[in-house]
Parts: sequence; C-alpha cells; structure tokens
Amino acid sequence: MQILVTGGMGFIGSHLVLHLLQNLPEARVINLDSLSYAANPRNLEQVERMYGKRYQFIHGNIADGELMNRLMPEAELVFNLAAETHVDRSLHDPDVFMRTNVLGVSTMLQAAVKAWQKFPERRFIHISTDEVYGSLSLEDPARFTESTPLAPRSPYSASKASADLLALAYYHSFNLPVVVTRASNNYGPHQFPEKFIPLMIRRALSGRELPVYGDGLYVRDWLFVKDHCRGLAMVAQKGRPGQVYNIGGNNQLNNLTLLNMILASLGAVSGRKPEEFGALIRHVQDRPGHDRRYDLDCRKIEQELGFIPEVNFAQGLNITTQWYVEHENWWPNSTEDSQLWLKR
Repeated sequence: MQILVTGGMGFIGSHLVLHLLQNLPEARVINLDSLSYAANPRNLEQVERMYGKRYQFIHGNIADGELMNRLMPEAELVFNLAAETHVDRSLHDPDVFMRTNVLGVSTMLQAAVKAWQKFPERRFIHISTDEVYGSLSLEDPARFTESTPLAPRSPYSASKASADLLALAYYHSFNLPVVVTRASNNYGPHQFPEKFIPLMIRRALSGRELPVYGDGLYVRDWLFVKDHCRGLAMVAQKGRPGQVYNIGGNNQLNNLTLLNMILASLGAVSGRKPEEFGALIRHVQDRPGHDRRYDLDCRKIEQELGFIPEVNFAQGLNITTQWYVEHENWWPNSTEDSQLWLKR
C-alpha cells in the first residue's frame, strides 16, 4: 500500500508518519510538506535510515495541481494534515489560511477524482478540528456531535469548515471515498511552541511571564497525539465514506486549571518548586471572538470503530513535559516568533 500524508513534517503529521511505518509493515509512506514555519524536518530525521525505501519526503504544496495530479494516481490512502492551524495567526493574516486550507484541499480533491475513478476502495481522510462547531457556554450541558451545525467564529475555523464541506460535497457529487475527522486539541512531544502547552512549558523554564487570555476559564478538550494517530488509522481502516467522526480525549479543562497542572508536572520533572512558576502567570487582553468552550461527543467512533483513548491526561502531560525539559534547544527562538498576543 502506498500512503500519502500531507503536512507530515508538522506535529500531528510526523507522529502519524511514524505510526503508519511502525504498524503497517507492507506500507510505503510519501510525506508531502511545504516546510512552512511550523514544520520541522528534525521530527523525522531518523526515518529514512530506519525505513529506507518505505519512506519518501517530497517538498511541495497541496495547492500545486501538477504535483497533486502526479502523486494521486499511486496513492491508495491519503491523510490530509496540511493546514495552517493557529487561531491567532489567522486573525493576523487570514489570506494564507484560505489558500492552504480551502484552495489547497480543493486541488487535492480534484486530483483524487481524476485518479480514483476505478478505485472505490481507496480512502481520502480529511483531518479537521472541533473548532468548526463554534462555541458552547460554560453553563450549557450540550456537546458537539457530528451532526451539530457548523458555526465557525475565526478565520482559521471558517477555513477548516469550508474544507470539510467541500470534502463531503465531493463524496456526494463524485462518489469520492472521503471521510472527515474532527479532533480536539492535540498535545505531546514535537508540538510547535505557539500552542498553549509547549508555550507555557518553554516560557516557565526560562522564567518569563505566562500569558493567559482574559479570565482564563476557556474550556478545551485535550487528546494525546499518539491516541489521535491510532484513531486516524482506525478511521482509514473501518470508517464509512461520506461520514464524519469526532476524535476526543475526554479531558475538558479550563486554561487556568490546565496551566496549574502543567506547572505541577514541570516542577516534578525539573525539581523546581511549582510556586516559583506560578508567580509568572499574567492575565492579558483577550483574543477577539474567543470561543468559550468546546466539548466533543465521541460516541460514534467508539461504537462504530471501537476507538477509546489509551493515554490518560496526567500520563500524557508528564510525557510531554519531560520531553520539552530534555529538548530545550529543539526549536531555538521559535517561542518569541509565535507570540502574536504581544503584537496587538
């Protein structure tokens, strides 16, 4: 089997490439990545040596129609993780989100329709986000199901919702075997440090302020990245074309609670006192249109495919914290570049 993973030098993509190579010994994985700011070749620096001809990296963009038309005929399974993903950056420069997340996906889907007319068994897995559903209030007991109407509230989530609808439209219009997944916030080793958990770890280690938006009570669900990769592999194997599957970790935490858990884990790993880090917490001006709460109902993927997260949050957070403590120079200076909240 030849598998195409787009965005494979990024956080989730690099973990997925490794998962596929480790668990599908007959598979060959093609990793296509444009090497944008959030990609890091160091994520997979040992892969070619370990897996030889079973792995190939191609530097390219999913919006390149000629490239997509060349790669798609041989791809029996596609995981599309190529995306601009950070909400703050979408507020600062929304155009790049439209180009990659909408036009790029459109280019991929067109190439798949051309190449897969006689191959109904192939699968196109489009990876999306819980943010397309919009926001829940803290008092609302509702959860997002796969049938919840989409209500994106940032340029990032709007671009992802657009791509989701486009992918599903290709299933209905052209019978393209597309499956859409929507995951909650991922965390784990190798994550670019503009995201909350690695940003806080790196800033705490260097004694800098820990910025928390608004009152800090915004709630997110957290999914360990390796669990997410297991879920994606199960969707590819057993998911039904034309369907959407939520993938969550069932770890709903507000930002202040999460930050205190990070600092406690960091104290245990580094041998420093958590209160030493706690003094660095600062509430900063809130982000425009900040969604209050996300909460995924994941019964569909559990009941249909048997997916249940294996890594509990305390375990996953300790793994993550330990990794960043041991790899402080993994991404030099990237933390400063990512702090868009300082520019407003």
